[in-house]
Amino acid sequence: MSNPTPTPTDPGSLPWQPKYWPVWLGIGILSLLARLPWSFQRSLGRGIGNLLRVLMGSRAKVARRNIELTMPSLSAEQREALVADHFRALGISLFEFSRAWWGSIAPLRKNLQIEGADVLRLALARGKGVILVSGHFTTLEVCGRLLCDVTAVAGMYRPYGNAAMEYAVKKGRLHYATAMFTKTEMRPAVKHLKQGGVLWYAPDQDPSRGDSVFVDFFGVPANSLASTHQLARLSGAEVIFFGHYRTEQGEYRMKLWSPEQPIPSKDAAADTAIVMQAIETMARRAPAQYLWIHRRFKRQPDGRNLYADS
Repeated sequence: MSNPTPTPTDPGSLPWQPKYWPVWLGIGILSLLARLPWSFQRSLGRGIGNLLRVLMGSRAKVARRNIELTMPSLSAEQREALVADHFRALGISLFEFSRAWWGSIAPLRKNLQIEGADVLRLALARGKGVILVSGHFTTLEVCGRLLCDVTAVAGMYRPYGNAAMEYAVKKGRLHYATAMFTKTEMRPAVKHLKQGGVLWYAPDQDPSRGDSVFVDFFGVPANSLASTHQLARLSGAEVIFFGHYRTEQGEYRMKLWSPEQPIPSKDAAADTAIVMQAIETMARRAPAQYLWIHRRFKRQPDGRNLYADS
């Protein structure tokens, strides 16, 4: 019987009220679509992405503005092509997410390449917890699940506002993750790390709460969580960067590496700058798969609104 109160290892009680039935219908459709052949899902996902670019006009404007800010050397035509590629990646990610949560990832293991797996294994052999730092990429969920083939992984995330979606996704994640900590559950997350656990974490969105500092991201000031520094300081865990992307052939590539300068140092801002530089490196490797529809630069040190026309 499910725990009525959600915990990091239990999604809590099933939200069954009629107001959630439309959500459950949508989840049921997604779980069925998760069983389609992978090659067909990629083709269908690209088509859905083309449609989303039209239907999500305001988000497309945000993506255009982000790409204009971060890649000023691109021509207008190149920027528009990248926006289109990004929405196609978003369309494919619907199937990547649904497979990770409710389907089989066996076809996605084909030709999987993981560079630097020994970096993670050696850190764990030293008896250390590990903070796996990544960014918000369209492949984040499926590559997190694929990484569980290498070692047990817990995650830190922002809960869904809808109770039915939160329950279904958390339950799906707990099929392969050892625990799922919300961003407010810092104390149990630190305990997990002190016990030698692995925690996946993506600190690259403009935070609504928590300690943050302004550091450059693609040369633009970005309000950024300093939580990687804090987690490492409180837990004694090692920080390892986790990059991942999908090739045009539908195969996955992952890379694990340690920062050149150990984290934590005595300077939270310097540590956060190192983290954001690593995520920028990941984004430059697969620019269409980074989450450009997020208003990453909505807060600026001088109070400017960089999205005034978005």
